[in-house]
Amino acid sequence: MRILIVDDEKNIRRTLQVALESMGHEPYLATAGASALEQLRAENFDVVLLDLKLSQESALDLLQEILRVSPGTTVVMITAYASVETAVEAMRRGAFDYLSKPMTPDQVRRVLVHIERTKKLQRQVAELELRVASEESETPLYTRSSAMQKALDLAFKAAESDVNVLLLGESGTGKSVLARALHRRSKRQTGPFVTISCPSLSRELLESELFGHVRGSFTGAHTDTKGKVEAADGGTLFLDEIGELPLGIQSKLLRLLQEREYERVGETKSRRADVRIISATHRNLPLSIQQGTFREDLFYRLNVISVKLPSLRERSGDIERLALSHLHFLASRAGKPARNFSSAALEAMQNYAWPGNLRELRNVIERAVILSDSDQIEKEDLIETIQPASEIRLGGKFSLDQIEAEHIRLLIDNTKTLDEAATILKVDPATLYRKRKKIWY
Repeated sequence: MRILIVDDEKNIRRTLQVALESMGHEPYLATAGASALEQLRAENFDVVLLDLKLSQESALDLLQEILRVSPGTTVVMITAYASVETAVEAMRRGAFDYLSKPMTPDQVRRVLVHIERTKKLQRQVAELELRVASEESETPLYTRSSAMQKALDLAFKAAESDVNVLLLGESGTGKSVLARALHRRSKRQTGPFVTISCPSLSRELLESELFGHVRGSFTGAHTDTKGKVEAADGGTLFLDEIGELPLGIQSKLLRLLQEREYERVGETKSRRADVRIISATHRNLPLSIQQGTFREDLFYRLNVISVKLPSLRERSGDIERLALSHLHFLASRAGKPARNFSSAALEAMQNYAWPGNLRELRNVIERAVILSDSDQIEKEDLIETIQPASEIRLGGKFSLDQIEAEHIRLLIDNTKTLDEAATILKVDPATLYRKRKKIWY
């Protein structure tokens, strides 16, 4: 933690500095309130150790000013005049705790451990409040699909260890839901679960979001800022769509995985972080390696255990239960009476290919809930959204030619070029072009 020591006694400052450095913290020094406030305005600090008896000013008044300038900072009072009255008054004004001089390193360590645990609990509460406030239903993980059950069994076995896990599958198959479930079943479950979406920001902003930055490192960087890596310390960092991570950042992520070290943008000092990495992608990473857009050494670091999630069309036996789960939640939230699907609506959903997978299923049902005023969702409530291009699905009564044609059509839909699709299918591009001309596309 970054800790600011505010004390006008040189020996106390030096003693605390040595003790904090030996514990792995980053101590900074201030001799008076003005210099302390200047540092707090310029940088972020986790803790302030504030002497109650500063010679030229009221430490209790300074305490309130510190909390106003830096409300996220925890303040611990230091006093040689310990009494119930001073302790109560300091804590009434917002101090977290107090230490009595002379203090031992163990006493300081215990207070700081208590602060770290409290901050972790606060992060967890904030995350739960955010999830409750968003009123989002989480896709249930139960399944009748053997492929999905196999994926869940492998994932939950991996959860027991601290290895990196790579989640594979099409967009919308529930990779983020599974990542959160892995965290909840891991030994890090009391630590933070932090998500970063790799395609959501530019390279510069993504690097800052991931590792943090120091004041003045780029235009608009007015203060030191923590990154998601630091926020996830002691917990899990989920890197969604890792296949979109720029090459320049991949080398820095590799260093974090290998050495547990990283640097904020604009900083030369190395920092350490204890994080477990779970990543996810819909990309074919071996193909990205061949194309030079993804590092092979990073792939092997991330891919200690890989879990492939099947698409929704490959687990059609789960569609009814998943649809009902979303229906009950969304109808209740909207104050609508819809509680079931007609047989025609269920059949339409069963026959649809669901290119958007679970995410599309939820969106379709939410739209139907809004449009319907009855206690049953009819096919007509879905018909403008569900327009199946094909009823072909694995396990159905279809010929190999039909299945091949549908597979080629969907694969071309989900790749950038015909050459990329041909590489995945392991056929010559000319062969794929001829096959493509024989099917409607």
